[in-house]
Amino acid sequence: MPVVACALLAAVWGRPLGWLLPLVAITLIAAVLAAVHHAEVIALRVGEPFGTLVLALAVTVIEVSLIVALMLSGGAEANALARDTVFATVMIICNGVVGLCLLLGAMRHRVLAFRVEGTTPALAVLATLSTLTLVLPTFTSTTPGPTLSSSQLVFVGVVALTLYSVFVFVQTVRHRDYFLPVGVEGEDDHATPSAAMALMSLFLLLISLVGVVGLAKTLAPSIEAVVKATAVPHAVVGIAIALMVLLPETWAATRAAMRNRMQTSFNLALGSALATIGLTIPAVVVTALALELSLQLGLPEKEIALLALTLLISTMTLSRGDATVLQGAVHLVLFVVFLFLALVP
Repeated sequence: MPVVACALLAAVWGRPLGWLLPLVAITLIAAVLAAVHHAEVIALRVGEPFGTLVLALAVTVIEVSLIVALMLSGGAEANALARDTVFATVMIICNGVVGLCLLLGAMRHRVLAFRVEGTTPALAVLATLSTLTLVLPTFTSTTPGPTLSSSQLVFVGVVALTLYSVFVFVQTVRHRDYFLPVGVEGEDDHATPSAAMALMSLFLLLISLVGVVGLAKTLAPSIEAVVKATAVPHAVVGIAIALMVLLPETWAATRAAMRNRMQTSFNLALGSALATIGLTIPAVVVTALALELSLQLGLPEKEIALLALTLLISTMTLSRGDATVLQGAVHLVLFVVFLFLALVP
C-alpha cells in the first residue's frame, strides 16, 4: 500500500483529480492504516516511548517540508500559513485527538489511568512553546502587527528548538520510565520483530507518510473549491489539511486508548504537538530570514482565548492521573467550538 500510494501520488501530482477523487481519498485512508501498522512494528522493536516518537517526528518532518514549500510558492498570502497550521494542529490534538481517545477509552474501560509525571511536563512544554510562538508576537512592539523582528525570530526559533530537544532527552533518556504505559491487564504479547523487519518497517513508514501528506496536498484544491463555493473562511483549508496529515497519529492514539494504554495515546498526541512547534517554527524562521519573507506568528484575540481555554482544560485533565468520559466530552466540545468558530468567525 505505501508503494501504491506513492505511485498514485506521482500519477496525479499537479493535475486535476476529476473522477480520481474517490480513489485518492480511499488510498489516503489505506496509507494511514499502513503507516500506523509500520509504526507499531517499530514500537515493538525499540520499545516505548521511542516508537511513538518515531511516528511523531516522521509526520512532523514531512509536514514542515510541506509548509516551507507552500511558503515559497504562496507569496504574501502564505505569511500566516505557519501560524495557522501550528495553531490548528495544537487545537486538533489537544481537543480532538485527546478528547476522542478519552471518550472511546473510558466508554470501554470506565476509568483510564496514565502517568502524571509524564503528561504534566509535556503539557508544561506545550504551554510554554505555544505562548512564546503564537501569543507573544501579538504583544511585542518592535515591529507592527503580529510579527517579530529578525533578532526576535532567531531568539524564538532557538528557544523552541532547545526546549523541544530537552523534552526529547528527558522522554527518551533521563526519565524514560515516566512515559511508559501504566501496567494493565492484557499487555501486548507480540514477539519482538527482527532488526531487518524493523528497518523495513521504518522505510515503509516514511514512504507511507510521504503518500499521506502528498495525497492530502492533492486533495487541497478540491477542498479549497468547496470552501470558495460555500463562502466559508479560507482558514478552513488549513484545518482540513491538518486533519488529514494527523490521521496516522489519531488512528494510532485511538487504538492505544481502546487497549487501555492512555500513556501511549498521550505520548503520541502531546509529542506530535510539541514536535510541530519545536521543529516547524525554527524551520520557517530560517526560511523567512534566508529569503526575506514576512512572517506573521501572533494569533488574533479570538484564537488566543481558545488557546488559553484549551491549555487550562488540558491542565485540569492531565494533572490527575486518571480520566473518565466527562473529560473526553469536554475536550470534544472545545474541538467542535474551534471548528464552528473557524466556519463562523
